[in-house]
Amino acid sequence: MFDTESELLEHIQLGEDSRLELKDIRFNGSSVSSPNSKSMADELAAMANSHSGVFVLGVDDKSKSITGIPVDKLDIVETWIRNICHDLIEPQLYCHIAKVHLFDSNGKEKAVVRVDVDRSLFVHKAPDGYFYRVGSSKREMSTEFLARIFQQRSQTRLIYFDEQAVPGTSVNCLDKKLWDKFRTSLSPDDDKEFLVKMNFITEYETGVFVPTVSGILMVCSNPQDHLRSAYIQAVAYSGTVRDSADQLDAKDITGPLDVQIRDACLFVRRNMKVRAEKEQWGREDRPQYSMRAIFEAIVNAVAHRDYSISGSKIRLHMFSDRVEIFSPGSIPNSLSVETLPFRQISRNSSISSLLARCSVPLDIPGNKRTFIMDRRGEGVPVIINDSAVLSGIIPVYQTLDNNAELLLTIYAANNTPG
Repeated sequence: MFDTESELLEHIQLGEDSRLELKDIRFNGSSVSSPNSKSMADELAAMANSHSGVFVLGVDDKSKSITGIPVDKLDIVETWIRNICHDLIEPQLYCHIAKVHLFDSNGKEKAVVRVDVDRSLFVHKAPDGYFYRVGSSKREMSTEFLARIFQQRSQTRLIYFDEQAVPGTSVNCLDKKLWDKFRTSLSPDDDKEFLVKMNFITEYETGVFVPTVSGILMVCSNPQDHLRSAYIQAVAYSGTVRDSADQLDAKDITGPLDVQIRDACLFVRRNMKVRAEKEQWGREDRPQYSMRAIFEAIVNAVAHRDYSISGSKIRLHMFSDRVEIFSPGSIPNSLSVETLPFRQISRNSSISSLLARCSVPLDIPGNKRTFIMDRRGEGVPVIINDSAVLSGIIPVYQTLDNNAELLLTIYAANNTPG
């Protein structure tokens, strides 16, 4: 958008509209005094909630004259914008900040700061509330409008969240080695056609294709560069409570989703206790947990979490007597805690379909499946039955914080010698 200097100057002379915002910057010593930080946050959030646009700082919005920013204060303005996006907007806003030169009406070169804001996957709250942009102005969202926009960016949309475009990315973010493993003899030879067919990319603007959420999560080497909360926080404690003094092991598990599943299972395997028991024909190892149940639990958390909730990651916490797995988002659609073992509904249809084509990435005792995702809905029954047989305690599902999070607790087998 406004890719050349002449195109940007032309739009500046036309004035502000739905995709262009102009701001004259004033200073008080080494600080920005105008515009007000909170009002700037409102404007940035309104743009992100509506569509992609550009802010040009160092231009008077009334006269459309290029006032510029002193070169020695450019870093101050950049830091000011970064802090606004990080501290005053929830979830924090990621935008592109660039220092550029523009020629004013007298042909004099002046420095300005350009801020490119992509239409966000999320709904952002500014200090004064939720706003959206109409023409050159912002409007506060009514309760009805806010409910509708949240709905549009959730799983109830006809286009599921995992099939939506990720603004600010490009096809170059995807790793050909990762997407090639999904090819079959029936796949198109043309890369672009294949990526579209697999829902790895989608048309974002006319003729411009960018990765989808599922494309970033499945065939990008570092999905967290673009979806920062799409990882698993794994922590192992020696006792029964969360206490950093009792922490045995901790790891932020990142990478494509199939890699996260593998590494999370390895984390549990590494940190659980295994008791050796003497049997008639030799020794038998008795683990604290069924790795088949742990595998199914992690797969479900990764496949069905709500990726539209920014700032919330999957949490896998191990204690001496249990494993807790927190998954962001309510239970999909019409499911309930009581019906989980009997029904199968997918929040992320594209991700589930892709995981159903990924080979099980590690050796799991008792596993008879070839692919990560089970299309028959047997995951929850396996979690419940295998864990209950081993520990004598049925795992517990519960929703937290008004259905904002799903918690699964799997209890450990008593490995105390006796």
